[in-house]
Amino acid sequence: MIRQKPAISSFAVILTLLFLMSGNGLAASLQQQLVQESVVEQIIKRGTMRVGMDTFQPWAMKDKNGTFIGFEIDVARRLAEDMGVQVEFVPTAWSGIIPALLTGKFDVIIGGMGILPKRALKVNFTRPYDYSGMSIVAHQDRAKGFTTLEDFNKPEVEIAVKLGTTAVIAAQKYLPKAKLRMFENETQTYQELRNGQVHAVVGSAPRPAYEALQYSDTLFLPLKGTFTKEPIGFAIRKGDADSLTFFNSWITGVFLEGWLQERHDYWFETREWAGLVE
Repeated sequence: MIRQKPAISSFAVILTLLFLMSGNGLAASLQQQLVQESVVEQIIKRGTMRVGMDTFQPWAMKDKNGTFIGFEIDVARRLAEDMGVQVEFVPTAWSGIIPALLTGKFDVIIGGMGILPKRALKVNFTRPYDYSGMSIVAHQDRAKGFTTLEDFNKPEVEIAVKLGTTAVIAAQKYLPKAKLRMFENETQTYQELRNGQVHAVVGSAPRPAYEALQYSDTLFLPLKGTFTKEPIGFAIRKGDADSLTFFNSWITGVFLEGWLQERHDYWFETREWAGLVE
């Protein structure tokens, strides 16, 4: 007895066709993603690398002629030079710098950005190319006798920090009882301190030490060194493995060359550049 193959229903045929069509569409979509240009390719084609940053002394600041200088500026310029392109700096308020990157306002953030899990949910970070830490500078009258973090961890103590920075996170972690006053601009935080409106400023080293040195008649360092350590990396949009690989390779190269350390020492261990800024 010969069995007849069961007839394929028209419904099954339709399902099969739909599957094949959706499969083709999915394949086309994946192929489109695969051939999509990386950020590095876009930079090379454009001839300009757009860098998102904000001003933090001595990471990035303007000299007396209005030209950007600083550690991050040197890093971005060297990177652009090695890529054979020009660099365009796009100053952006720190509190909105990640959203600006995600909407394509610039190609990469090179601005002293600490690598944090919360940030890594939104952007991809390169390997660290530098390390930073938080320190504290205080007003001699308002913080008289303060010598430990716990001295500042009181409800009546006011701490100035820059909005959107890891200084906020550090202050919240180590000084949870203190009142935080947040400012959009770093200069404002130190101006408030010099005016005696707050007890102290928590900020990225070495700026607090510079402030204490420059305004020694009113400010002082209650703690030596930093009380945190955080890795610093470039930030790029997610889904761009090629660009991430290139930036990591570049960082490895200039690190082994000794160039990163040389630039770090100049900007963070000396004040030879102080006369260039206002």
